[in-house]
Amino acid sequence: MASYNEIPVSALTRLVGTPDCPVLLDVRIDEDFDDDPRLIPGAFRYPFKDVLDLANELQSRSVVVYCQKGLKISQGAAALLRASGVQAEVLEGGQFGWRDANLPMVTAAKLPPSDSSGRTMWVTRHRPKIDRIACPWLIRRFIDPKAQILFVAASQVSNVAERFNATPFDIEGVFWSHRAETCTFDTMIEEFGIRHDALTRLAVIVRGADTNRHDLAPEAAGLLAASLGLSRMFRDDLQQLDAGMLLYDAFYRWARDATNEGHDWPAASTKG
Repeated sequence: MASYNEIPVSALTRLVGTPDCPVLLDVRIDEDFDDDPRLIPGAFRYPFKDVLDLANELQSRSVVVYCQKGLKISQGAAALLRASGVQAEVLEGGQFGWRDANLPMVTAAKLPPSDSSGRTMWVTRHRPKIDRIACPWLIRRFIDPKAQILFVAASQVSNVAERFNATPFDIEGVFWSHRAETCTFDTMIEEFGIRHDALTRLAVIVRGADTNRHDLAPEAAGLLAASLGLSRMFRDDLQQLDAGMLLYDAFYRWARDATNEGHDWPAASTKG
């Protein structure tokens, strides 16, 4: 049973991929990380001896710290953060607990390099519609919550990627793009190793909307309509992305929790 300053794997699972997910801090020593170089989705690594360097940044955030087994390293690191006023918990069972529950983990080797602020930087064509909103949502919810997304003229994506050390996506001829009949969203799920039932269901909807194959899922036409509406509402791509994050949060929660729920009219009679 989890102690007062621990969070069970089952509880954290419900938060990962949602706007309410805490900051996930991987404090495993290098040897333990090398034994299994994967991260809980959305987590970032930081040396356990230096966690107090993060205290000011984390003051207003909920934090979950984990090491390999959830014992001395994560317990000590979380206690240091709490002593500095940070709301920090330990993941019960640590990375082993998450791994042994057969939950998705991010393949760290696939992560692009981070900038001086510890953020990954991604660049794509401006005026996004579907894949170019879905992919940033996926990145920020499951890969790097601090990721910076750049929208630039289509002709300049490769040049900006080179000059600013950004990772290009959803353009032809790059790693993070469409493959055969699948979308960039599919590629990211597969390559990062984060496939699970809800994301698989959402990926089919994204693919149907992005490739105009609405027969793949009845929800695809609705996603297309909402995406085109957002593109008309916002001239600023980043404002559109902010609005699109909420849209994909809703589709994800439906895909995870509400696919069996319907809605009828008139309401069912309450007479016995």
